[in-house]
Amino acid sequence: MRRVSLALASVMVVAACVSSPPNDVSEGVGFGDYGRYSADRAARQAQLRGDTPPQTILPPTSTTASISTTTSATGATDNVTARAAAAIAEAETAPQPTPTTNAQVAANNPDISDEQDFGAVSARESIESDAERRARMQEQLVIVQPTAVPDRPGATGPNVIEYALSTSHPVGEQRYRRSPFRQGRHEANCLAYRSDDLAQEAFLSLGGPERDRQALDPDGDGYACDWNPSVYRNAAQAARGN
Repeated sequence: MRRVSLALASVMVVAACVSSPPNDVSEGVGFGDYGRYSADRAARQAQLRGDTPPQTILPPTSTTASISTTTSATGATDNVTARAAAAIAEAETAPQPTPTTNAQVAANNPDISDEQDFGAVSARESIESDAERRARMQEQLVIVQPTAVPDRPGATGPNVIEYALSTSHPVGEQRYRRSPFRQGRHEANCLAYRSDDLAQEAFLSLGGPERDRQALDPDGDGYACDWNPSVYRNAAQAARGN
């Protein structure tokens, strides 16, 4: 009895091994047949691009289906390559826009002069026309003759330039007597004038350089505040040298 049981168990094991399908390594986890998955994917991509009509995918066991799927994917790739080549050829043969010339720019913008464009000037001008134009310009030339500088009215007050040129001693060299009691007001009085020239004019108009009523010249050199006559002397010397 025991031997019969063992024999029956052996027969059942052999039957199970024979009936089980072979282990196909092409079947991926969760995909089934990988070759069929690849063919389906290529067909869907080709359909989305509009390259080929939808293809019916046959079972992977059929050799004809595998060949059809491979042909469909290859044909889609070839179609894309052909379309790309056609687009490149069309772009290369398309007419290019003509560049804008200087004459066209000048025509569209009449306010812009084209005198710097040699081609435009040479196209409309010649040696004779250029000579005539220079002759017309010469006729229109107006020469203004120089006139004498008007005299300065004497009622305008002292002239600091004339005073600077009439003196020769340097700044700080005492030439006139000054009261020591007025020197304290020197700085405050000088601040009342916007410039040293205005201070010198006021100093001369009030009796300077001999007299100094506003204490603008405490050292007695004849120059009020920080006024310096060398500026005008140097300018006059440079003008005479030229």
